[in-house]
Amino acid sequence: MPKKATEDEFSRKALGYSKFYGGKVGFAPKVPVRSLDDFSIWYTPGVAAVSKAIQAEPGLSFEYTGRWNTIAVVSDGSRVLGLGNIGPEGALPVMEGKALIYNYLGGVNAIPLPVKTKTGEELISLVKALEPSLGGVNLEDIESPKCFEVLDRLRAEMEVPVWHDDQQGTAGVTLAGLFNALEVTDRKLAGTRVVLCGSGAANVATERLLVEAGSDPRDIIVVDSKGILHPEREDIDQLMLKNKWKYEIALSTNGDRVTGGLRDALQGSDVLVAAAHQGPAAIKPEEISVMNKRSIAFFLANPVPEMLPAEAHAAGAEVVATGRSDYPNQVNNSLLFPAIFRGALDVRARTITDSMVIQAATELAAFARERGLSSDYIIPTMVQWEVYPRVAARVGQAAVREGVARKELTEDESMRAAMATIERSRKVMNQLRNGGVIVDPPE
Repeated sequence: MPKKATEDEFSRKALGYSKFYGGKVGFAPKVPVRSLDDFSIWYTPGVAAVSKAIQAEPGLSFEYTGRWNTIAVVSDGSRVLGLGNIGPEGALPVMEGKALIYNYLGGVNAIPLPVKTKTGEELISLVKALEPSLGGVNLEDIESPKCFEVLDRLRAEMEVPVWHDDQQGTAGVTLAGLFNALEVTDRKLAGTRVVLCGSGAANVATERLLVEAGSDPRDIIVVDSKGILHPEREDIDQLMLKNKWKYEIALSTNGDRVTGGLRDALQGSDVLVAAAHQGPAAIKPEEISVMNKRSIAFFLANPVPEMLPAEAHAAGAEVVATGRSDYPNQVNNSLLFPAIFRGALDVRARTITDSMVIQAATELAAFARERGLSSDYIIPTMVQWEVYPRVAARVGQAAVREGVARKELTEDESMRAAMATIERSRKVMNQLRNGGVIVDPPE
């Protein structure tokens, strides 16, 4: 595996720096405290007037408090990427990292909140109880199929956006990369044969978004650990009872009723999206070699992709993407979730619809196209921060058109709002560093 020494160094530094800083995120005041009188404004007695106004009109909580720009990053720690079921305490460093990215790239105040719940019902009840304090919720690292029920219920029962990044985020950024990979290889989404390897949170959502974006479900084949999904599979009745999401995919996809394993599914296919098992040899060259010419292969397992890019290219793939930054074409959720929530929060959205995610993916792809596509550049990188306000504005406008926005901004207003908030967050970081409040870590 390449750069093993670098990964070991990252791990060593992560342990040392985490202890040095005592966490990645914190809270800072937004208001000045100039004298004792200011406490009488921000707290008692002045605060009572604000509370009474919100009591009379709860929607004012989005105007008079930080609720409009605050989300919780909630996890039960039952399926932390690459680590498995490590519990809420083990998940906390990951949720802190997520909160840091939300803040720096999206200007979003994100609270890391791993919780000690066992069932989906407990998790649903807990998140619903938090709603009065939040402008939105990011669900994270929840095992399948629990994650599907939790997301579906919360989206239906809450009046703020609820997002499961392992589902919607991965699916959205995959779609963005795929839009441009198809252009590089002279294809259209309609008529392209897509194989999804893995049927967990990521690919269940990817299948749904692909269809909504224009794929024919009959041209999609989904493969899980037992083989290709199809209506005659031996365990189809069990799927109907235990995992209705996979069951519905089994019924609607795979129009040719292909059976067998991954190689059978890939025979004559154009695209592979793998979100399955850690590599580097989870997928074999002989499986890639049976795909059509100029094929596309996304290997999204982290930290080790299902197959190394060089091997995939040697086996015939023209465009290869992974979730890692040390290879070209990093298909990473961090390109999407900060901007999705920035746009949704700016218009006080009640939900994040699948069509809003598709709009975000479309704008993400457009940004890369404007800079010139190639087999090694199909999607922006995280350092191209100008993409975030553009995607945010696109999302905000989609929310307005769909009637799920409390605040109807114009496209120009959406862009200015997103830009101002993101720039403020970056400015705060720079000033804290320059002022010595955030110090550089020790060597």
